[in-house]
Amino acid sequence: MSTALATPPPASRSRWRRLRSRLGLGLLAGGGGALIVGYLSLIVLIPIAALVSHGLSISVVTHGAGLAFWRWHVSIGVRTFWEAITAPGAKEAIFLSLWLSLSVAAINAVMGVAIAWVLVRDKFFGKGLLEASIDLPFALPTIVAGVVLLAIYGVDSPIHVDLFETWMGLMMALLFVTLPFSVRAVQPVLASLDLESEAAARTLGAGSVRTFFTVVLPSIWPAVLGGFGLAFARAVGEFGSISLIAGGLGRTTTASYYVYNLTQGFLWTDAAAVSTLLLVLSLVILVTTNVIAHRYQRRTL
Repeated sequence: MSTALATPPPASRSRWRRLRSRLGLGLLAGGGGALIVGYLSLIVLIPIAALVSHGLSISVVTHGAGLAFWRWHVSIGVRTFWEAITAPGAKEAIFLSLWLSLSVAAINAVMGVAIAWVLVRDKFFGKGLLEASIDLPFALPTIVAGVVLLAIYGVDSPIHVDLFETWMGLMMALLFVTLPFSVRAVQPVLASLDLESEAAARTLGAGSVRTFFTVVLPSIWPAVLGGFGLAFARAVGEFGSISLIAGGLGRTTTASYYVYNLTQGFLWTDAAAVSTLLLVLSLVILVTTNVIAHRYQRRTL
């Protein structure tokens, strides 16, 4: 009888096991969440906060002592920030980076879809080599890409195409480093599409072009927008691949190179201000493309 009282019934044991499992998973999830937040804070959030704080000249001013120490106010140097980003050299550099990044992202959005289509739908000799070359800008140091571009399209170009200190040279460099974002964003979505819808459209008399624009493109449009946002964010702050072919002075000075020149003159506040503006521009484009993509997906479901 004592043994029967000491042993819990099977239902109780089962509930106890589920409770212990849930408690353990909860603790694990809580610890994992804290680890992730701490890691992101050290690597991303704290450096970004320091950049914005320095760029806006944010300072906390306290008044009093003892019990009156709680009286404080935040000082933001808006005027200093505005003067830094509207300086003559800054305006030209920011405008150049902005329109170049938008152009490059748009071109690679189109070409990324075309390349992804070939990689997914076609079979040909050397396909594996082409797949690997798409990711080459990820693995290759961007300064090496700048050396290669300068050797091919520089003053001593073997093909007699001199793009040194021209906006076309900058565009070539940015197209190179941002292409993987556009291709890899679209490729897995394109590979997962159901081919029956395309076959049905062709059966109803639609040609290849009409089938693509009415069936395929609406399905991959969110991925195209995502690749566009990532390509823009990468291009607007790119430095390594354009550092040589840009020349660094005059009309081909991008915003990133302008920031570099400011740091060489120890103008840290101005450099942080321009960098903060680039950060905001990238964030606005990324958020906008994500919102449009999510709304489009909800509308088409």
